[in-house]
Amino acid sequence: MPVVWTDDHRLHDPGGEIWVGVHTPGSELPVRVERIREALEAEGASFVAAEAQPDDALHGVHDPAFTAHLAQAWTDWEASGLTEDPGQDRVVPYLFPHPDLISDRSPATPVNITARAGLFAYDTMSLVGPGTWKAARSAVDAAVTAADLVLAGAPVAYACCRPPGHHATRRCYGGSCYLNNTAAAAARMRAALGGPIAVLDVDAHHGNGTQAIFYDDPEVLVGSVHVDPGAGWFPHFLGFEDETGSGAGAGANVNVTLAPGTGDSGWLEAVDRLTAWAAGRAARGLVVALGVDAAGGDPESPLNVTPAGFRAAGRALGALGLPTVVVQEGGYDLTAIGRLVREALVGIEEEHD
Repeated sequence: MPVVWTDDHRLHDPGGEIWVGVHTPGSELPVRVERIREALEAEGASFVAAEAQPDDALHGVHDPAFTAHLAQAWTDWEASGLTEDPGQDRVVPYLFPHPDLISDRSPATPVNITARAGLFAYDTMSLVGPGTWKAARSAVDAAVTAADLVLAGAPVAYACCRPPGHHATRRCYGGSCYLNNTAAAAARMRAALGGPIAVLDVDAHHGNGTQAIFYDDPEVLVGSVHVDPGAGWFPHFLGFEDETGSGAGAGANVNVTLAPGTGDSGWLEAVDRLTAWAAGRAARGLVVALGVDAAGGDPESPLNVTPAGFRAAGRALGALGLPTVVVQEGGYDLTAIGRLVREALVGIEEEHD
């Protein structure tokens, strides 16, 4: 399968995270996808350059006011002098418009960048630096390019995206995600193939952003298998099994939650449940949100999936036989990430018609 790539991912250096008020090194680093590239190059993979996409690729899944803020955030931060006083070299929000704060009214757009950042972000972990917008925009280009390759006849294409995207909502970023690459690929697939398009997310954490974007849309089926947020895991406030879609999209959303420590057997049973659901809903195309942080030993997840488990999951996804776009999400064990992605992709190729 073609592997879509852009060097622009290197422009995003988050400079760590602000975790419970403490600056920590963070784990969403450029080396993540460099390790994936090394592993796929060793297999003789064919790399394709991401093609620049028009803004409608963004605005089909994101509010233009949000993308305008993100495009301008670093410039406004630097111009404000905050890099000198108090010396903060990344965009960090300090105030968030909680519903009780604004009495459930639509919040005003703040003039001050420190507050405006809180209007469009939901955590302090996802820092914005001088290259963040370009990298995030190019990650969308990569995902949509992969979709275009599939629509042109490739059975499967893989977008090696960074930063990841599945936690970004229509109007807000967080969880180390800025723009929703997976959602953009799904929107392009739906526009060309009609619905329904299945988005199956196997990252260890709930794809809350993708769920939010398509929650009332019957033409995009969103399924996610992830560690139970009720056991204390991100995104904490949602990702539960009673979230099944709303309005016209009722029944078009499925979450399968897993207990910490779940290994291959329970995880693959959940993946099989999602693939059977997508097949039963007559999906015409498939977008796989491929996080590999469910692996045992990953520092960001309590799950315990093996490389063989990822190969088996790939087979299950490939067996659907649908035009398939694979979009990279999480995975933070730098010693294993390349092999884990390779196993999943090989599994898809082994079973895809």
